[in-house]
Amino acid sequence: MFFFAGFVLDTDRAELRGADGSVTRLRPKTLELLRLLVTNSHRVLGKEELMEAIWPGIHVGEDSLFQCIREIRAALGDNKRRMVQVVSGRGYRFALDVTTGQRAEPPPQAPVERRPRKPLLVAGLALLVLLAAGLAAFLLDGNRLFQPPRLVVELLPVENTDAGPEGTNLVRGLTSELVNGFSGIEGIDLILPAGKAAPEQRGFTTLQVQSELKRSAEAWILQARLIDVASREVRVVAETAADAADPDRQHLLSRLAAGIGYPLAARLSMLQEPEQREAGASDVAIGQAVAAINQTTRERFDTARAILEKYLANDPGNVDLRVALAGLHMRAVQMSWYAPAESIAAENDARALLEEALKTRPHSLPVLDAYCRFLTVSNQFAESLVACARALTVNPWDGAALYNLGLTQVQLGRFADALATFGKADRYDTPEVSRWTWLLGEGWVNLLLGRNEEAIAFLNRSIAITPGSGRSYLLLATAHHRLGQRTEAKAALAKAMELRPGATARNIALPTRNVSDTYLAASNAIIRSLVEVGLPTGLPR
Repeated sequence: MFFFAGFVLDTDRAELRGADGSVTRLRPKTLELLRLLVTNSHRVLGKEELMEAIWPGIHVGEDSLFQCIREIRAALGDNKRRMVQVVSGRGYRFALDVTTGQRAEPPPQAPVERRPRKPLLVAGLALLVLLAAGLAAFLLDGNRLFQPPRLVVELLPVENTDAGPEGTNLVRGLTSELVNGFSGIEGIDLILPAGKAAPEQRGFTTLQVQSELKRSAEAWILQARLIDVASREVRVVAETAADAADPDRQHLLSRLAAGIGYPLAARLSMLQEPEQREAGASDVAIGQAVAAINQTTRERFDTARAILEKYLANDPGNVDLRVALAGLHMRAVQMSWYAPAESIAAENDARALLEEALKTRPHSLPVLDAYCRFLTVSNQFAESLVACARALTVNPWDGAALYNLGLTQVQLGRFADALATFGKADRYDTPEVSRWTWLLGEGWVNLLLGRNEEAIAFLNRSIAITPGSGRSYLLLATAHHRLGQRTEAKAALAKAMELRPGATARNIALPTRNVSDTYLAASNAIIRSLVEVGLPTGLPR
């Protein structure tokens, strides 16, 4: 056990305890890295040294190391990076004093006088022991009822089918990218082929990832299959394509790997969940509610809430209903449809709904994404850093979690980190439904940093995908105004007011609870620019 700054790292129990007794369970690789750092307190450890120690014999990119460092900092609340320090050009240093100790063992019991047992009693006790041992063996067996079997994933090298000599170099990079991604997924054992088929192990489901790269006239095409080794059943097929003319090789590799990695990881997370229920009437209600969440009228909100609450009362264990209702609550909070007291109650209800959903489906990406978004939207940034990182341990290519992680970093004033996070989501470009959001994020951060031309480029890309967001046009109006482009600024503001009637300088800003002074100053500067363009102040005349 290691003690530092009120924390206790208990390596036997694989947990980190805070001064308040709260317990954080880290991913195995993150836990291993933290143990390595604390056992070498005040000593600089190089990146290569760390990666070789944590991923021995496996080539991984620095992203895997950076992800573990982020998770450690989030768990420690090390937002200012004073505990885990970067030593420029050399590596990382754990800058706290660390002491060690043993877990307290229970005191020895006083000897008890034992009397001879009757033969029948002894036989009965022996039978109970045998039955208990048999039950324990059954429960611990891989076919146990209460937990899904552990997944073993054998990742075969990407095959170069008819992609030509250029593809030979690409498949090596793609295999490395996929190893980096899959090695970050919690709950699976990743193995690489060693010249023979993956072993079938009792209590384990062994899956094999087969993929091949092809070349068309205009694109690289990557296809993949997730196959159950025992039954030879194909669990999922994925295909993606990327522009063959892309001059950035790393961008090309990231885009292709994420294109198949995202659906494969999503399927793996489903295999770790309890058996899914059949679709029913509740799904229709959820579909109606989700459509209403994207609308902006109070009437639609009231109708959707009534529908969801009715169905949830009849089916209280339905996780999808819980997630939909929590999302509806947060939409209403963002749109100020609740009175202040109601808003607090709705936020608390949304949290309770999502935490109950997490207990039932702890590996569900939709649930983890919803919880990550909830914490971000409600400005609970310390918790959202951990929750969004947790979603990324289920699916490392999840752009929705990266977007919410970036939003948190923005409001904490960590603009460079946020830009890198949004940029990673942009490289992955998964899932497709969210792709406009990280482009909006990149435009927003560039605007906060005063890079107005770069902001316009990203914002226009975002608007081309989803033209219905008023916030995109507000940011675009600011960038044009700062560049002296008055006509363009007026047109963008007019479009924003069309999408968000009633918008004023007082109601367009995000909540300021827990935000950093750096972010607040830059955000206020954007609002001042919009007022200069013509945004109503919202102040009484």
